[in-house]
Amino acid sequence: MAQPIGAMKRFLFRVIARTAITVYSHLPIFGHLRASVAVLRKDDLILIIDRNDGRGFSFPGGLAHLGESAEQAMRREVHEETGLQIEKCNFLFEYRTSLDILCAISVFDAEASGSLMESWEGTPRWLSVDEIRARLVASQQEALKRVART
Repeated sequence: MAQPIGAMKRFLFRVIARTAITVYSHLPIFGHLRASVAVLRKDDLILIIDRNDGRGFSFPGGLAHLGESAEQAMRREVHEETGLQIEKCNFLFEYRTSLDILCAISVFDAEASGSLMESWEGTPRWLSVDEIRARLVASQQEALKRVART
């Protein structure tokens, strides 16, 4: 079960995330940022993060640190956002998007273990593709379209 995260942390994430996205969308000084996301499945459900910044849902994942591989970034971000440890993963594809911010997103099919917990970024939830589609952030719609076919 998710552990409660303080209202102040959720508020800070909302302010920081929205500010960073707004600034970078207008001033992309580093070009396409590198990001990685994981597609974790349980039967017909997919794990998403119900984001605390009010932007909707996203796959667990995020921006890579300098010198970090796509897989390392995905493993770190999944753990930070969900508390889960990636046991197995398979690189599926990468795509570029200019929706939200300029980003090159690596998508992994993954299996994980551990107990789900929320983070300051949001609350992990198992949902169907249909439940995810309408609220998924724009930059990840391409990933959902491709993984929903598999």
